[in-house]
Amino acid sequence: MCLAIPGKIVSISNETDVTSRPGKVSFGGILKEVNLCFLPEASVGDYVLVHVGVALSVVDEELAHETLNYLQQMGELDELEPE
Repeated sequence: MCLAIPGKIVSISNETDVTSRPGKVSFGGILKEVNLCFLPEASVGDYVLVHVGVALSVVDEELAHETLNYLQQMGELDELEPE
């Protein structure tokens, strides 16, 4: 199943390449590098939906937490854990 996972932007690189606007996103404390190029309006502190390493939309913080909770209960966040 393909899911978009909500996470919080904790940093955005100062790189000027618009095709790979890299940022660090926290998924319940697990940091991953994410491409933010589709969301030029996104900023540090925003919650975004991420699918295969690309942020697709900005979402409400409450919705993000609720979704993360459901995904955790279903065991769908296990692959985010570091190996």
